[in-house]
Amino acid sequence: MTPFTFETTPQVIAGPGKTAEIGGLLAARGVRRVFLVTDGGVRGAGLTAAAEAGIAAAGLSVAIWEDVLADPPEERVLAAVAAAREAGADAVVSVGGGSPMDTAKLVAVLAVSDRPLAELYGIGKVTGGRLPLVLAPTTAGTGSEVTPIAIVTTGEAEKKGVVSPVLLPDTAVLDPTLTTGLPAPVTAATGIDAMVHAIEAFTSKHRKNPVSDCLAREALRRLGASIRTACESPDDLDARAEMLLGSMLAGMAFANAPVAAVHALAYPLGGHFKVAHGLSNALVLPHVLAFNREAAETQYAEIAPLIFPELAAHDPEMRVTGLIDELAGLGPSLGMISRLSELGVGHNHLPMLAEDAMKQERLLVNNPREMTYEAALAIYQAAL
Repeated sequence: MTPFTFETTPQVIAGPGKTAEIGGLLAARGVRRVFLVTDGGVRGAGLTAAAEAGIAAAGLSVAIWEDVLADPPEERVLAAVAAAREAGADAVVSVGGGSPMDTAKLVAVLAVSDRPLAELYGIGKVTGGRLPLVLAPTTAGTGSEVTPIAIVTTGEAEKKGVVSPVLLPDTAVLDPTLTTGLPAPVTAATGIDAMVHAIEAFTSKHRKNPVSDCLAREALRRLGASIRTACESPDDLDARAEMLLGSMLAGMAFANAPVAAVHALAYPLGGHFKVAHGLSNALVLPHVLAFNREAAETQYAEIAPLIFPELAAHDPEMRVTGLIDELAGLGPSLGMISRLSELGVGHNHLPMLAEDAMKQERLLVNNPREMTYEAALAIYQAAL
């Protein structure tokens, strides 16, 4: 056996309405003052109401931070840290998507640390402890509730990551009622984002292992079987629960077998054009798969029927072709846009995007085929 290490969130609580139990869970751990991180859209939609009521019913005080922005800027993260310190928080909770959850992770660390955030970017640079941390996702996509990663936007557009096991929360709460009613394009984009996590974990050049492989395969099976139902019947709790579970399993996989070029090429789109992360991944995904094909064809052939069972009848080469084609058409068939040009990206922007993608060395080292500037530029051109 090749030696490997696997780490994940120690507790998962899943089921409709489970966010209402967060307060009691924290009270049992001796918590008294909760800092709740979310965003205005999530709170305005009432998705934090059950958690807030449960926290109050448990006799705990709560300070609410709802000023999180997508792809959280560094200064906004630091403002949240300052607010948590001022509130005297002794635990952090997040109900939201990837950006609130990533912000909450950093708040939990920095609220009890004197180290500057700038010193934590990279892998394994977090030292010391953190406040108790509970995360409840409102989309089935990022898997942030089970990953040791927080992504921050620095400067004008560059994204940097803090990666450390210290960021793994104590508890992940999977409550499908938080995801019902999401528009089909959002459900599709976040679902494909979760698929990307599983696909890239399964083909990661570094730290891929038998446990991450099992999780990635099961994630793809569940996501492939439920994404259309979740989009077409947004209140179907079973489909929503399957999507949440698939997203979490993919998160556990890529937390241990890191993602690669799809994410590296998606990040500049978010930084420069404010494209939602899931959509960015979906738009470059088929083109990165085509580029990686010569290095990962065996793995792609194995996972293709998990997402699209009809591909099982084909030979391995046709399975891979089918996987690329089906993933290219999946998003548009569920209401997503299909080209970068629809987002205002033009040919003159592509060199800048390719240059920025090549800065994502933390991700590119995991790609099964070496990525070059010329290849990144060609992928953006194909996606335009």
